[in-house]
Amino acid sequence: MTTDKMFEVFNHIHEHPELSNEEYETTEYIFNFLEAEGFKPVKFKNITGLYCDIGDFSSGPVIGIRADIDALYQEVDGVKRANHSCGHDAHTAMVVQAMLALKDHEVLSDCGVRFVFQPAEEVGTGALDVSDEGIIEDMDYFFGIHLRPVEEAVSGTATPSIEHGSAASVEFRIIGDDAHGARPHLNYNAIEIGAEIVNMLSKIHINPVIPSSVKMTKFIAGGKSLNIIPGIAECGIDMRAQTNEAMDQLKDRVFDILNHVESFYGVKIEDVDFSKIVASESHESAVALLREGIVETIGEENCLEPVVTSGGDDFHYYTVKYPDLKGAMVGIGCDLKPGLHHPKMTFDHNAMSTGADILVNTVLAAAKGK
Repeated sequence: MTTDKMFEVFNHIHEHPELSNEEYETTEYIFNFLEAEGFKPVKFKNITGLYCDIGDFSSGPVIGIRADIDALYQEVDGVKRANHSCGHDAHTAMVVQAMLALKDHEVLSDCGVRFVFQPAEEVGTGALDVSDEGIIEDMDYFFGIHLRPVEEAVSGTATPSIEHGSAASVEFRIIGDDAHGARPHLNYNAIEIGAEIVNMLSKIHINPVIPSSVKMTKFIAGGKSLNIIPGIAECGIDMRAQTNEAMDQLKDRVFDILNHVESFYGVKIEDVDFSKIVASESHESAVALLREGIVETIGEENCLEPVVTSGGDDFHYYTVKYPDLKGAMVGIGCDLKPGLHHPKMTFDHNAMSTGADILVNTVLAAAKGK
């Protein structure tokens, strides 16, 4: 079928990016577009985003497909703004194209399909917020889709599973007192405390066969007066681990360090904000269905093995929170360069047609296997 409407959706969302939890115009645009195409979309009650059901939810499996709709905030050509450099504009367009292809398909008498347009993936909260809307519990399968960097998958290929790692961050403030530069005995230098934290982070060791890393990525202390020894600093730490168990170990060690620093230096660690995206726990049967969808679309020779990546995606909260939900995320090869989140990321737009067809063929395979 024609892809004109898919590119129409892509171009609009690409040119009108919105930040996480601020996707008001994006929600309205998708809602109005789907209504005009004869669908009956439903906006979420408490958050941005929406979902739309088609098919018979009483006669077969209920199959979910997710698109993420938010953009990143970054500097592009000297201007800080919202920017679709992670491919969410393409994900939304592919899912819309799959909806149009399935709209009047006879398979809908054998299954129900729920299309979820999720907000706030980039800040790691959207999946949990969507779960609170109460639309996940009645689904049997849930599939996500994501463009892949050229190093993982070239255009014309796809992987039936993206095995993301867990990503976490902790922000906090070191709270002590400033002192005169001539009297260093009257306080503890927040910069030196920060250096001590960096040193201690480098001494964290967990099972070396599980990829992991922990590092300080934010440190702000001091001001214009260089004769003041700063007692206050704003800090941030990034953590990565390929499994949820390893992430729990990293978190425990990091908080042990912060507790030690607080006690040893007599400062306060305050305004602690911890956030986490879980590692993937893909279901074998969901991966098998995506593999079938890929093979049907582009052939077995272009179906890659599952891709293991240290990146994260909050899609995996769904399968972790709902253990009976059979979920997995398909990765679309599209010659994406120079990388995800690069402000001038580019990819082969023709790969969107492949992605949409894979989603359609995966739904057909899931319905057939009921």
